[in-house]
Formats: sequence, structure tokens, C-alpha cells
Amino acid sequence: MALSGIQIFKMTPKTNCKDCGSPTCMAFSMKVAQGAVDISACPHMSEEALASLSEATAPPMKTIKVGTGDGEYTLGGETVLYRHEKTYVSKTRYAVSLCSGMDDAAIEAKLAEIPAVDYERIGERMYVEMLYVNYAEEAGQDKYVALVEKANAAGRTLVLGCKDPEVAKAALAVCKDGKPVLNGADASNYEAMNAVAAEAGVVLGVTGADLNELYDTVAALEKLGNKNLILDVGCASVKDAFAAAVQIRRAAVKDQDRTFGYPSLVNVAKLAQGDKYLQQALVSLFTMKYGSIVVMEELGYAEALPLFGLRQNVFTDPQKPMKVEPGIYPINGADENSVCLTTVDFALTYFIVSGELERSGVPCNLLISDAGGLSVLTAWAAGKLSSTSVAKFITEQVEDKIKCRKLVIPGKVAVLKGDIEAKLPGWEVIVGPLEAVQLVKFLKDMQG
Repeated sequence: MALSGIQIFKMTPKTNCKDCGSPTCMAFSMKVAQGAVDISACPHMSEEALASLSEATAPPMKTIKVGTGDGEYTLGGETVLYRHEKTYVSKTRYAVSLCSGMDDAAIEAKLAEIPAVDYERIGERMYVEMLYVNYAEEAGQDKYVALVEKANAAGRTLVLGCKDPEVAKAALAVCKDGKPVLNGADASNYEAMNAVAAEAGVVLGVTGADLNELYDTVAALEKLGNKNLILDVGCASVKDAFAAAVQIRRAAVKDQDRTFGYPSLVNVAKLAQGDKYLQQALVSLFTMKYGSIVVMEELGYAEALPLFGLRQNVFTDPQKPMKVEPGIYPINGADENSVCLTTVDFALTYFIVSGELERSGVPCNLLISDAGGLSVLTAWAAGKLSSTSVAKFITEQVEDKIKCRKLVIPGKVAVLKGDIEAKLPGWEVIVGPLEAVQLVKFLKDMQG
């Protein structure tokens, strides 16, 4: 069970000095209990006390790092079951599946498709982050190692799906520097697989025939000193995989059972069995409940956009609205002579408005100023969207880049028209429609 601030205070040294007087210790202890500061920040802790308290105050789910450089990802570290309680910490990572049993042409085609999904949305790069490389025994060790080497060259973090310790060792020889996940330990081979993972210094994936077997195997690995683990929820059925994912998270977060306090891996590619619609539904499901790594058969552009949008919503702090960067956004091939429209930086507003502007086919520049991530009326009521803020933004960031002097403002803040015109000499301010859906007709009527 997590310690309270009082318990931490009683265990914290009471040195009578300006740095650690009793009141300061109490305040510090409360912050540690709330997760606002790390216990290691106390300068008076002995190593023994620090080790004891660090373990007691750590998140119920261990934080695991995989990959290196730009491909390093943090998994786990979660403290709540539901995002509205606080926030989720580490977003789900998406992997595309490869198998050494596939023919060479199919492998090359799939690898060629990987870079096609790579774009930015609200400051977040969205792309295929990982490759799951599965070992097919009938294809042999040499083909598997060659496939791992080829996948490693794609510049993605790897997950090696292999239960044969010797084959796993050979595969890690060509990719261990990239800190992949070795997913293949179970009740029958965990000692040998643990030795291989420990030697290579990589995270070990663990699975079991059921939750009891998985629990016992994890406990056995912990006794061997390995706490660098990921739990594979299995693929016997969708029902079993979902139940395992939920029960593992509940055991860790609610029951404080640290044996199940590790990130989860869900192989949706095996669960969906080639049904792309089922795959899309299952990836959505396990993004919310509770896959740290979700493996799919493929991830095309059409499937990626809703999945990444869902993930971005789920793993954004609910107390902080998503915002787009202030700036000039040309739409439909707009240039410096195209009409300007302005709205707020609230991400939902931006995407609704920009979508309607694209649908109109009319070249235009969408001007986004800083409104604190609030919607139009909320920003206006809070003073974040005003004639002063709009005029200042246009004067400082727009006038030297845009020659057109027509500015369309949202219809819901028509009251700002006169003040904006007074503060922007030479600009014609036009009141737009009340709803974004009316922009298509509005712009076409403006064109005449």
C-alpha cells in the first residue's frame, strides 16, 4: 500500500538546520506522498532509507524504457485506472507485425509501407513506432536473424517474438544495441530466456497459459533479480486477452500488487486473424484498456488517423486542453493574396474550421492566435480572445507576410469587429457565420 505523508515524515531524518527543519520535512513528505517530488531530492537521506522509501513511494506500475535515441519509449508508470482520476503517464505504442514465415516479397512490401504513415498533429509526430518480428520455427534460425537485421535497419524499435533461447540469442546479436524487447518467456523456458535477456541488457516479455501461470512466472523471474519485464496478455481469445489486460492493471493499481505492476503487450494481429475491421476495433479497445504495446498486422494511413487521434485524446492531460501552435495556416494552396480568417487555438475548433475551409476549395489563410486553448466563446469571456489580442497577433506575425487585408472573424464574436478595425487601419473586418459548417457557402458567396 502507498505510504502517506505522515508515514514518510516519520521515516525522514529530522536534522535541525535551515534545509531540513521539522515544518520543511513535513511539507516535503506531503509532496512526496502526492507524487509532486521525488524522495531522492532530500539531501539528508541515508542510502538505506532512500532505497526503502523509493520502493514504497514508486508508482504501483514500474516504469520501463525500451529503444534508444529518438526511438526510446517509456512504458508503464501508471498510477490510476481511469484518465479522469488524474492522467495517464505513458502512451500506448503501436507496432506492425512481421514474421519469418512470410515470403520475401511480402516482407519487402510491408517494410516499404511503414514510412507512409508519418505526420504531425498538434505538435505530436504520429508514425509506426515499433516492429514486432515473430519467429516461425519452420523457416529456421537463419531467415529469422536475417529478418531481424532487415527490420532493425528500418529505424524502428523492435519487439522480438521468440521462445527459443538460442534463436533469440542469435537475433539479439544483431539488434541488442537498439534495446529491443525480447518477448518469449513462459513457465517452460523463463530461466533460459532470462539469461539471454540479462546478457543482452534488454526488456523481457512474459506470457502464461492463464493469469495464475503468468503471475507465478513473473514472481519466479523477480526472484532471479529481473524486474525489467513486460506482460504479454496472450491471444487465446479476445475475451481472455481483454480480461487479462484489465485484471493485470487493476491488480497493480488498485490492489498494489507489484508482481503485476508491469506494462502490458497485446498482439492484436493474432486476435484479429486478418480481419482489418476487427483489428481497428481491438486496437481502439486496447489503447483505452490497457495496452502499453499493441501489435497489429498493418497500419495504413486510413486506419492510422482515427487511432492516433484516439490515442492523443486518451493520453492528454484532461486538465490541459489540446492546442495548436499559433501561426498562419495556408489552406487550399493559399498565398499572400488570399483572404484571411481567424479563430482560436483550441485543437477541436481548429480541426473543425480547417476541415470546412478545405471542403470549400477556396484558397485562404487561417490565422491562429494564442487563446489559451479555449473555445471561441470561452476565450472571449475569459479575455483571451479580444480585439487587442487579435490586432497584436496580426501586427506582429501576419502583416509582413500577408498582402491581403480582408479578415473574417467568427460570427460568435461579431462584437469585436469595430474595435479590431480601429486597431488595424487598412484592414476590412468581415463577420463570419455562427457555425463552421456554414463556412463553405459563406466563402463561395464572398468569391461571387
